[in-house]
Amino acid sequence: MYDPLIESYPKPWQGYPVSYWAANEKRRCSPPLEKDIEVDVAVIGGGYTGLSTAYYLSHKYNQKVALLEANDAGWGCSGRNAGFVLASTGRLSLLDMTRKWGEQTALEIYKEYINAVDSVNRFIEKGKIDCEKTYGGYLKLAHKRSKVAGLRYQAEYLQEKFGGGIEFIHSKDVSANFIKTDNMFGGIYFPQNFGVNPLKLVKGYERMALASGTQIYTNSPVIERKRQGESHVLSTPNGTVKSDKLVIATNGYTSKKLHPTLKHRHFPVLSSIVVTRPLSDRELEIIGFKSGLMAMDTRRMKYYYRLLPDKRILFGGRGAIKGKDAEHQINCQRLLEGLYSTFPSLKGMEAAYFWSGWISVSVDDYPRVWTSQDKSLSYAMGYCGSGVAFATQAGKRLAQALFEPDKLSQLPFWQSQLSKFPMPTFKRTGLSIYYKMANFTD
Repeated sequence: MYDPLIESYPKPWQGYPVSYWAANEKRRCSPPLEKDIEVDVAVIGGGYTGLSTAYYLSHKYNQKVALLEANDAGWGCSGRNAGFVLASTGRLSLLDMTRKWGEQTALEIYKEYINAVDSVNRFIEKGKIDCEKTYGGYLKLAHKRSKVAGLRYQAEYLQEKFGGGIEFIHSKDVSANFIKTDNMFGGIYFPQNFGVNPLKLVKGYERMALASGTQIYTNSPVIERKRQGESHVLSTPNGTVKSDKLVIATNGYTSKKLHPTLKHRHFPVLSSIVVTRPLSDRELEIIGFKSGLMAMDTRRMKYYYRLLPDKRILFGGRGAIKGKDAEHQINCQRLLEGLYSTFPSLKGMEAAYFWSGWISVSVDDYPRVWTSQDKSLSYAMGYCGSGVAFATQAGKRLAQALFEPDKLSQLPFWQSQLSKFPMPTFKRTGLSIYYKMANFTD
């Protein structure tokens, strides 16, 4: 598997991973770049952020845009994730944000995450995207009793400030109405969040960007980047793009060699997913999984899971340390053990699908949507697993930062660059130690 800390760029023509999402996806990709072109803005990355950025630049700001994707649109995390569309704050809780920036800023950040969910909804409606949108809400579950008080406080606080049906669910009500499990102790329920087929969603974004006038070139990795006067020149295997502005939207798939500005500013970490066979009605009755429900626990090594429309369970968690180990069976088995501990009645069930993808972690646990002072370089990275919604919103904000910066609110996301990781050579050694400590504390 491509490893952004080792390889200079992803090799083209790899196709989608053997995932549940890609199993029935017909290969309809945009063509590769086979000529030299000049545009106003070049975008690297054909996921949610890149396609969203390109759409807004073309549709709203009338820019001539070329988007380069190393493989097919959504080949990275946008087509591999679990399909949770959440007002998620990633690795920082609302309480963490309040301590860091104060209550008012924390509330404004949370509003931005709510707006991010609305942005996804607008794309789905405007593009008439059939992405298997499923309702059932999202449940954040305490995996031990010591976590209950914090979740209860957060639920009451969010209900007071935002409403929307957010509520704390007691453990007995979790089992009665959401999911039958012996090792969860209550949680926060967010009824407005929903699930999607993430690959169908990103393919819908691709169609919208094309319709807006964006030139999309897939299977066209950037193998060399240089400046020519005030312009950026991006070389692919069979053509070049020359542009005044460059937007980097590769997130967890960003190679350390892509651009010197980004070196050591994020840490790609693998997340893995298994999907089961369809469950029988009796199996579903035993585990009591509410239709369409998405859930995640409070472990440092989080498990996340949802009931898919065809009655399969998707179950995800941490993956391998290195790309070369991503598809090793031990990582699949580790997730299955997590599935069995969550749903003991499913012990022995095998994985019908297993795959992995890179997410981008920042050193201070929150993302950046950054633009240089001269507006020639922009990037959005370090999402920390905050998901589909923020990645979409980041594209909108990148376009806005270039052409309507005065309309951006004063949030920490766009006020500084990502901080560099200290001792970057030892990041993976540190991650291995962190995993062992987290497993012990969990």
